[in-house]
Amino acid sequence: MRHPHFILISFAVFFAAGIWGLYWLPQRLLLEAGMTGGWGTVAQYVISLAVLSPIALWRFLNGKQVGFQHWACGLLLGSGAIFYANSFLVTDIIRALVFFYLAPIWATLVEVLFLKRIPNWPRAVSIVLALGGVWIVVGLDVGVPLPVNLGDWFGLVAGLLIAAGAARTEIEQPQGIFPLLFIVIVFCFLSSVCQYPLLADSVGTMPTIDVAMSSLPLLVGITLLFVLPTTAILFWSPSRIGTGVFGILILSELVVGVISAALLTDEPFGWREVVGATMILLAGIVEVALSRSPELRSDYPSIVKE
Repeated sequence: MRHPHFILISFAVFFAAGIWGLYWLPQRLLLEAGMTGGWGTVAQYVISLAVLSPIALWRFLNGKQVGFQHWACGLLLGSGAIFYANSFLVTDIIRALVFFYLAPIWATLVEVLFLKRIPNWPRAVSIVLALGGVWIVVGLDVGVPLPVNLGDWFGLVAGLLIAAGAARTEIEQPQGIFPLLFIVIVFCFLSSVCQYPLLADSVGTMPTIDVAMSSLPLLVGITLLFVLPTTAILFWSPSRIGTGVFGILILSELVVGVISAALLTDEPFGWREVVGATMILLAGIVEVALSRSPELRSDYPSIVKE
């Protein structure tokens, strides 16, 4: 049977992912202040870790879960998030979006292969609508979606990792939000440290101390009001609504991003944007209203071996 708050959690995921469609606004302010997109991302996860670490220490000293038991979830989700963020540094935005938003396919395949869940007809309809909408909005400018550069592969791998991480979260069923959030942020930071030496030419020049300090209030605000709450909601949700539903609902980021860019900049907003956004919204409605909710089981096979 469905989680008693299935609709509410689904709406929260749709909303939280949609907020990420506005992420370009504070990023633009950071760029204007001299913080390149790469260093701005690193700074946000450093601040996140600084905020959460004292809480994790307090929980550890009081015998509460910190999150290390969910290391597989953290590895998959945290690495996926950083691959996605860095894909924009080394490929066109449109290409990064197209390859990442193949995620509904990966989420459904993961459900079939690892969770032994056979998709029903509403899932097929929602995937066709979702991917059709993505293709109309951004895919027509890309052509056949075959990765040809490092950024394309980053976007593709990001979608795969996020889908696998969502399934792993569904398997583990974390009982609290903080332990999962903390371990995800830990791996976001570690993934940044590992990837940035490979992206030295794309990350940009390290900002000066003056630039970093002048940008600090904005960075702290983005981290506390945006990054942490939305990350907590998004990556905890698959344990309650299922991997496939999650994979469809996160497409709201693309809808909000396209609409907000059209309203606040000179970006075009024509029939493609209207039709594509409508199809993605319909996909979310079909998925939430008609697809069956996953049963919570304890005998799922492991995606990442213990």
